[in-house]
Amino acid sequence: MKRTLYPKLLAGYLMYGLIGFLIITTFTYHITFAFVEKKEAASLYRESALISSNYAGNYFSKTMTLDEIQTQLSTLSTYLSSEIWIVDTRGSIILNTAAPGCDPTPVPGFNITDFGSRYYQTGTFYNQFTSEMLSVFSPITVNYKVRGYVVIHKPTSSLVSYANGLVAIAYETLGLLFLAAFVVLILFTYVVYIPIRKITKAADEYAAGNFEKKIDVHSNDEIGYLAASLNYMANELNTLEDDQKKFVSNVSHDFRSPLTSIKGYVEAMLDGTIPVEMQDKYLNIILFETERLNKLTKSLLELNKFGSHGTMLDITDFDINHTIRMTVQTFEGRCMEKRITFNLILTGEKLFVSADMSKIEQVLYNLIDNAIKFSHTDSAITIETTEKNDKIFVSVKDTGIGIPGDSIKKIWERFYKTDLSRGKDKKGTGLGLSIVKEIVQAHGENINCISTEGVGTEFIFTLPLAKKLSHQAGS
Repeated sequence: MKRTLYPKLLAGYLMYGLIGFLIITTFTYHITFAFVEKKEAASLYRESALISSNYAGNYFSKTMTLDEIQTQLSTLSTYLSSEIWIVDTRGSIILNTAAPGCDPTPVPGFNITDFGSRYYQTGTFYNQFTSEMLSVFSPITVNYKVRGYVVIHKPTSSLVSYANGLVAIAYETLGLLFLAAFVVLILFTYVVYIPIRKITKAADEYAAGNFEKKIDVHSNDEIGYLAASLNYMANELNTLEDDQKKFVSNVSHDFRSPLTSIKGYVEAMLDGTIPVEMQDKYLNIILFETERLNKLTKSLLELNKFGSHGTMLDITDFDINHTIRMTVQTFEGRCMEKRITFNLILTGEKLFVSADMSKIEQVLYNLIDNAIKFSHTDSAITIETTEKNDKIFVSVKDTGIGIPGDSIKKIWERFYKTDLSRGKDKKGTGLGLSIVKEIVQAHGENINCISTEGVGTEFIFTLPLAKKLSHQAGS
């Protein structure tokens, strides 16, 4: 069996980790550093604005000396871990907290418009530093006139360290997510992958014809339901071959017996074993066996038609009481021979049902024929119709030999005959009740059998009450 699913899951898991790492390394780090830079620039800008209004402005207003400002700003510079400059409008540094007491130093190429619309920039600030700095400026305004600028420089290395600390948290979070995904992968392995492997192996065994293999999956979910369904299917398929052998054996037996009789009698007549004056008797036996073969063939065809899906029914509304009376009349000759009478207990003069009339006639014929076969001489057969909950219950009850308890569930099987019936049912094919059940089920209805050995048997089946009659009863 090719194992392709699990390697794909592992590859997807590793790909998830790799993509997460690349996202944090590039995208997340870039966003984090930009956030830190912007936040620090805003903080330094607030400081530069305070210096511009409280200290530098006093210098240009001649209320404070440069040394006094130097003393104040040096302390602030240490606190901010940065350099603070005061630059005049010509670009000369007149105060530098990193080099106190120095003469004004020009900054070559200084142009405040280089900052653009922002109040900060990163770089070496016109090559004044050897490492990259974050430079923030604020104008010094005295009497509505710009007299110079406060510039604060802070190494970007400190921002990088801070950003790296935040990104480290992101890496730790990714590690936890990666671990959580690994736990999910393990759960998936035991809950989904391993059961699927078991199901796949079993399916391979079924495809090879080994239906003994059982799927050891018992979870209460869709996979467990699938495993149970496949186990049930395997069990059904496992019995299919035995059923086929049994079916062929039964068909062969039921065909072989009359064919053997026909062949034997014909050979006896041809070789003179049976004299001419007795041939009429044996010709009637041959005719009887031929009719038996014809009935068996018709029954097989009928049963096969109902066994296929999509059997078409000609549903009409008809009087089931009238149908029962007409069907009973067809057995008048046979009933007279055994002195069997019918008790008809029918609800109302007319009782309409919605069904296929010809098929229901066949059901009634088979059930009544069955009752007559196994009824004692001088007995009665009771046929009753009752109405309940928009259903019509039809009962055919005899007082015959009954059916053994262990055979009741088997009577619906094709070709099945109870041991008690084999001595009496010489003309039966063992298909009558199978056909009855198929017809009733094709109507979406049910049929049941109640029998006590030595007491009698009752078959009860249901039919839907005709809608017109149902509406009339409701009104």
